[in-house]
Amino acid sequence: MTPTVDLAASLQAPAKAAPKTSVARGDVAGARKTAEDFAAFFFSQSFETIFGSMSSDSLFGGGSAEGVYKSMLTQEYGKIAARTGGMGIADTVQREILRLQEMA
Repeated sequence: MTPTVDLAASLQAPAKAAPKTSVARGDVAGARKTAEDFAAFFFSQSFETIFGSMSSDSLFGGGSAEGVYKSMLTQEYGKIAARTGGMGIADTVQREILRLQEMA
């Protein structure tokens, strides 16, 4: 005989469960990595919008793989832009993460 499990009860989270933070309080390096990850995502989404409207090169462009490689390229552009301090987004996000950690 197999034991019965109440799936609805097991899927419900406790009412006052606090979200788990990915950065420990006072962890400047962790806050920086999180901020750069956010900025990289922001930039890659922006670059995808920009490059999505561009047409393919008639000589070498086209094909199903082009979309995959274009997406990978925009992700790498986003990472580089975030790492090199593009527009100060990572700096601002890091500052806010550390400020919010002090308040908690």
